[in-house]
Amino acid sequence: MSMRRKEGELFFCESAYRQYNKNNWDKAMTAQIAPPQTTLIGKYRWVICALLLIGIGINYIDRQMIGILKPTLQADLKWTETDYASIVFWFQCAYAIGFLTFGRIIDRLGVRVGYAIAFTIWTIATIGHGLVHTVVQFAIARFTLGFGESGSFPASLKAVSEWFPQKERAQATGIFNAGTAMGPIITPLLIPAITLAWGWRAAFISIGVVTSLWLVAWLLVYRRPHEHSKVGAAELAHIRSDDAPFISSETTASVKVSWLKLLTFKETWAYALGKFLTDPIWWLYLFWLPDFLGKTYGLDLKTFGPALIAIYILADAGSVIGGWGSSRQMKAGRSANAARKTTMLICAFMVVPIITAQFVSNVWLAVLIIGCAAAAHQAWSANLMTLPSDLFPKEAVASIIGIGGTAGAIGGMLMSTYNGYILEAFKSYQPIFIVAGTTYLIALLAIHTLTPRLKPVPLEKMQAK
Repeated sequence: MSMRRKEGELFFCESAYRQYNKNNWDKAMTAQIAPPQTTLIGKYRWVICALLLIGIGINYIDRQMIGILKPTLQADLKWTETDYASIVFWFQCAYAIGFLTFGRIIDRLGVRVGYAIAFTIWTIATIGHGLVHTVVQFAIARFTLGFGESGSFPASLKAVSEWFPQKERAQATGIFNAGTAMGPIITPLLIPAITLAWGWRAAFISIGVVTSLWLVAWLLVYRRPHEHSKVGAAELAHIRSDDAPFISSETTASVKVSWLKLLTFKETWAYALGKFLTDPIWWLYLFWLPDFLGKTYGLDLKTFGPALIAIYILADAGSVIGGWGSSRQMKAGRSANAARKTTMLICAFMVVPIITAQFVSNVWLAVLIIGCAAAAHQAWSANLMTLPSDLFPKEAVASIIGIGGTAGAIGGMLMSTYNGYILEAFKSYQPIFIVAGTTYLIALLAIHTLTPRLKPVPLEKMQAK
């Protein structure tokens, strides 16, 4: 009886000790992640978001210039449709290689250094476009550009995962992702004017020189939140407020995530398939839309500016609204799974009318249809690109984004080859628009099948064995 009593007392003491430790852990975590209600939370993270927006805008100015200048370059350098498709193909090939490379570089060296390296490479390549003469030389310049530009999204998305809590990430991603349409808005304003005044070579060289100023600003401004003098304790606690789902039972200070290990998770393939199926549609808008407007409605370097600007203004609005929409749903209490997928389903249906664009006789009605599809794509992308930070810990985010970006670029390579063949053989955009209008519904089905609940992957499951 005495022995049982002692065992009971010992069990009670151990239980009390475990409960004491749990309570202290909960208090410590609460103190760390929950700022006092009376403390104002700083907003410096939005300065970082603005810097990312400008960087992506520059990225898309540099890459879209070839689409704007396609008729001029074809006339001057005697390109065929398949020559042009091949040049785009090699850009996307380098993009695929670079995404894998820069995903790992950014995870190893950090966002600040990794993005600086990528920006330097693509700026040099942009200037190099103005110095080449043959199709092969242009393809080499384009390949280098694609390799450098591939670092922008892994860096930007990892920066968002470092600087924003989950409930704000889609909104922040939507804002910086608006640069993918902001750049194409600026491009038809600047490039035709420079080209008509000084030639297409001057356009590439001048843009590369002027935009290099961003690199100086990046190196001066960017640091991780806990290293930044502009970030107060309340804002830092807000940024870290939902790190808990990824906290391991062991220390995570020196965890290394194997790239091959990432390929064993179905969540990786959900993101990669989404990118593979839908990224090529944005490439279509960037590289072939001016050509479509020219061949269908007779617009040229002097006249297609307003139509392109209208399309990309709609796309910009879609990016911001799409990110804001899912973030708003989460703040209202909906899960990330429900908020992201509801928004993406709406976007998938909004793209479908582009199937009819080939048959529209009025240019501005076609602009409205294509603009709504572009807006839906951007809203879709703002949510798709938050999935890595929803599903994986920060240690793996850039690598996951790299894998997805590679998948998207491979899809783009296939789409470019398809576009060149269709336009050379049939002189029609209709088969291309059929693909553009249906692929988002297929992509969402694939994502939902692989990740029905968007459940985060714990960090300890990702450690190399």
